Amino acid sequence: MAKIAMLGAGFIGDFYTFSLHGQRGRDTVQVIYSRDEARGEAFGKKHGIPKWTTSMKAAVNDPDIDVIVIGLPNNLHLEAVKLAAAAKKVVFCTKPLGRNAVEAKKMLDLVEKAGVIHGYLEDLVYTPKTLKALKAVQSGAIGQVIWARSRETHPGPHSDWFWTKEISGGGVLLDMGCHCIEISRSYIGKDIRPVEVMCWTDTLVKPIEAEDNALGWVRYENGAVGQFEVSWSFRGGMDLRDEVMGTEGTIWVNNFLRTGFEMFSAGGKKGYVAEKAETETGWIFPVGDEVVELGYTDMFTDMFNAYEKKTEPTETFYDGYIVNEIMDACYRSAGTKKWEPVRLKEWRGREKTSKISGKQDYDKDHLLVKEERMPDGTVKLILKNKKTGKITQTRKK
Repeated sequence: MAKIAMLGAGFIGDFYTFSLHGQRGRDTVQVIYSRDEARGEAFGKKHGIPKWTTSMKAAVNDPDIDVIVIGLPNNLHLEAVKLAAAAKKVVFCTKPLGRNAVEAKKMLDLVEKAGVIHGYLEDLVYTPKTLKALKAVQSGAIGQVIWARSRETHPGPHSDWFWTKEISGGGVLLDMGCHCIEISRSYIGKDIRPVEVMCWTDTLVKPIEAEDNALGWVRYENGAVGQFEVSWSFRGGMDLRDEVMGTEGTIWVNNFLRTGFEMFSAGGKKGYVAEKAETETGWIFPVGDEVVELGYTDMFTDMFNAYEKKTEPTETFYDGYIVNEIMDACYRSAGTKKWEPVRLKEWRGREKTSKISGKQDYDKDHLLVKEERMPDGTVKLILKNKKTGKITQTRKK
C-alpha cells in the first residue's frame, strides 16, 4: 500500500483523489498540499485525508509519504519535481509535463539522475475504449496504422490560471493538444520517430492572449500522420473522439459527450452531470463512472503497479518530454505557417523506420490496387502492371 502526497487541491486533484480512493483502493492520499489553507483543509475533510499543508516542501518530505502526485498549475511542475527528485520519492505528474520542452527535459533529467520511478499522467490513453482499441491495433487487426485523428473540444477550462499564458505556457494547444498528440502517437507507435509538424492556431472567441483553437498534423518517419483538433470555444459539453485508419481496417472511438447514457429532463437534474456539461435540462448525457471512463482508474493502476514492481509505467516523463517537443514544433509552425521539424534532443525509439507499405501481389505480373463487389454481384479488380505501371480493370473469375 502506497501513502501519497497530493500536490494540488483543484479540479484535477479532486479527480485524482476520487480515483485513488475509489473501489476500496489500498493506495491512499495522506497529505494534501494547497497554496490556500482553507481550501486544503476543506479538501482534506472531503476526502478523509489526515494532513494538509501550505508547504510543498513539507508535503514532499513527509517521512510517511512514498509517492508524490502532482496536480498543480503548469508553472509549478518543475519546482515540484525538483523537490520529489531531491527527496528520492516516486513522482507522477499531470499533463502537460512542462510549459515547453526545455522544462520537460529538465524534469526528465532530474528524475532519471535521482533514479526514481516516474509517470506521466496522460489519462486519455488509458480510457477503457482506448486500451481495447490499442490492443486491436497491436494485434494487427487493422494492419499498419496510416492515420490517427484525435479531437478534444469543450467550452474551456475551469480555473483562471489556464487562461493566463505566463502560468500555463500556452492555450488550448498546450492544454488539450498534449492529449491528442499522445493518443495518436500511441496508435501509430511510440517507437516511431515524429519528424515534422504543420499547425494552425488562432484566438477566435475568448478575450485571452493564448490560442483558443488549434489544428495540427504530425508526420512520423514511417509516413503515418497524427492529426489533432482542439478547441476552447466548442459549445455543448466535452467532445472526445478518435479515429484510426489502417491498411486493413478502421477504428472509431467516442469517449465522451455521447456516452451511451442519454436522459431527458424537463425540470433539470439540479446537480453535476459530467465534466464540461453546459446544461441540466433537455437531453443530457451523464456518465456512469467518470473517473473510469476518462482513464484515471486504469492510469493509476498502471502507475502503482509500476511502483510496486519497480518498473516503468506505460507513460513516463520521457513520453511527456516527447509530447512537449512536438508541441513546441507546433507553435513554431503556427508562427511560420510552414512544416517545422521536431527537434528531439534525445530519441530512444527505432532508427530509420521503413515506410508504410500496403503493396499486395495479385499475380506475378500485377499488383492489386482494389477489389470491390459491384451492385450486380460481380467483383471488380483494379490492377497495376509491375513492369509498365499501367492501371487496368477486370472482373474476378
